[in-house]
Amino acid sequence: MALTGRAALIAALGSVPIGIWDPGWTGILAVNAPLAAACACDFALAAPVRRLLLSRSGDTSARLGETADVTLTVTNPSSRPLRARLRDAWPPSSWQPGTETVASRHSLTVPPGERRRVTTRLRPSRRGDREADRVTIRSYGPLGLFTRQGTHRVPWTVRVLPPFTSRKHLPSKLSRLRELDGRTSVLTRGEGTEFDSLREYVPGDDTRSIDWRATARQSTVAVRTWRPERDRHILLVLDTGRTSAGRVGDAPRLDASMDAALLLAALASRAGDRVDLLAYDRRVRALLQGRTAGDVLPSLVNAMATLEPELVETDARGLTATALRSAPRRSLIVLLTTLDAAPIEEGLLPVLPQLTQRHTVLVASVADPHVSTMAEARGHTDAVYEAAAAAQAQSERRRTADQLRRHGVTVVDATPDELPPALADAYLELKTAGRL
Repeated sequence: MALTGRAALIAALGSVPIGIWDPGWTGILAVNAPLAAACACDFALAAPVRRLLLSRSGDTSARLGETADVTLTVTNPSSRPLRARLRDAWPPSSWQPGTETVASRHSLTVPPGERRRVTTRLRPSRRGDREADRVTIRSYGPLGLFTRQGTHRVPWTVRVLPPFTSRKHLPSKLSRLRELDGRTSVLTRGEGTEFDSLREYVPGDDTRSIDWRATARQSTVAVRTWRPERDRHILLVLDTGRTSAGRVGDAPRLDASMDAALLLAALASRAGDRVDLLAYDRRVRALLQGRTAGDVLPSLVNAMATLEPELVETDARGLTATALRSAPRRSLIVLLTTLDAAPIEEGLLPVLPQLTQRHTVLVASVADPHVSTMAEARGHTDAVYEAAAAAQAQSERRRTADQLRRHGVTVVDATPDELPPALADAYLELKTAGRL
């Protein structure tokens, strides 16, 4: 980085013997007046920084793990050319570790009365809103001896969205949905209540599905086929309390729950069902209702982007009351929370009957794959102790899940990679069984 002011002069005069000049400005000027004049001229010819006009354009959102390009336009209204180094500062989480120094610094030259653009490429490492900080510009004179430096505030926000990595499972789940809906060559005996078509009776069909009027008009026995109901209501409830902050692998449990919720929302909206979102711990963190099928997924992604785990115990009574207000008629309530014994037994179980008597309830939880690895460990004393602790933890989760099932709740407990497709399968099984 270039030196400025007196330091630049001293560096330039480094070859002058120390004994023949005073370290003050008077001594420097006396020893080398031509150089001092050159420095003064260099300073005068450096373009002023405060008069520069700056504006931004570019991306306003990006998925986590992807890049966002933000362009900074620098206009030089002065009569002197701008030769400058520029630092476009953003929060540390706007970059991958170790890349900020290279990505945020730019060199540019702007002739008088013209403008130039520089592009800063962000690669955020966390969800949420990333707001631009100050733009620092150092303007050099022709000789590079003196510089002018100043800062500008140029606001810009990039919203970092959930990555939705489970999108890869959507085609296979949609294929299964089309089978249930009768739009492929695969015949299913749907147990819904929407009449689809008539077909010939085959052994094993439910005799209650025989259409006697149609049978009387033809020589074969005709049975009704059904398709899963459409326009059902699904409420996705994200528990954002302290248990959602626990890290599984490289991400909090909340992020894995979001990924599963997005896959289910994409599938359900394609099935013709309405999807709402509630994020809650001790108060409502996000509430999304009444979106159309085409708008529900972008709205969910945008609402989830700024959610962060709160280090408080979730208020199960408040969550239940808010869910009941958000779902006034019979719905599928998908609660993405923990299966830890204490929060379930002390918080959810006492209020669970309020939900199950009016709604179909599905609880989805993120399991830690490291626990399964520990349970299989053998070979030395520490590994045996770890295996025993892991087996106890797994046993407690199974016991908690069984308690929920006894209340009529469907439970999905899977690792972050397996939870999204497992939750989607549970939804399709509920539709097949006519429970939606």
